[in-house]
Amino acid sequence: MNETVRTTRDPRLAIALDVDDLNMACLMADAVHPWMGVAKVGFELFSTAGPAAITAAIDRGYEVFADLKLHDIPNTVGRAAAKLGRTGVRWLTVHTVGGADMLRAGVEGLAEGGNGTAQVLGVTILTSDADRSRDVLEERVALASEAGCGGVICSAADIGVVKKVAPELKCVVPGIRRPDSSHDDQASVATPEAAIAAGASILVIGRTVTSPIQGMTADSEHAVGALADMVARARALATSIGTA
Repeated sequence: MNETVRTTRDPRLAIALDVDDLNMACLMADAVHPWMGVAKVGFELFSTAGPAAITAAIDRGYEVFADLKLHDIPNTVGRAAAKLGRTGVRWLTVHTVGGADMLRAGVEGLAEGGNGTAQVLGVTILTSDADRSRDVLEERVALASEAGCGGVICSAADIGVVKKVAPELKCVVPGIRRPDSSHDDQASVATPEAAIAAGASILVIGRTVTSPIQGMTADSEHAVGALADMVARARALATSIGTA
């Protein structure tokens, strides 16, 4: 690996453990451990391993982002959020399309079951959705803010709208790609530089670095380290121009 690559763990870099095998997820988490401070546990892994997936990531020193996109009646969401809070998650996603009462139930449930630092992230518009109405986005961001969410899930292109409507919210941005990476099934993607320049709080990075790890190629460490180096340089630039 290039000696200039920084190997300081960054709490704003999240590895997306989007696999259906806990052993592979742990392999991924271990591979990026020198650079990333957050692990995203989504539907696929949680459906396979349940809370054990969250525990495995926490045991490795990660803050866990449980991307379970809760969406049900308020009472059910509140109880589920409380249960998930007891697993030690740091962030939990709830769909904003469910409305203010459901979001608030998620916030209150997570506060009841969590350790005092856990926060709900409102899901605004999925990155695979090509229909990205500004009016819908503004409405959903406002709901997240009013309900007491700590942040929202949004694309890099949507950060400006989020900051205008609710500047206090964290912007957690999926769909992060290296410039030479495929977009796969995501309609809205961004490079680390673009996302950071726009004001992203946390970058969620998946296939652009996990695919080489799954394939166990010789370039796996380079792929992860090179991306982390890009992020480090982008953050230094953002700080110098007052956007970080």
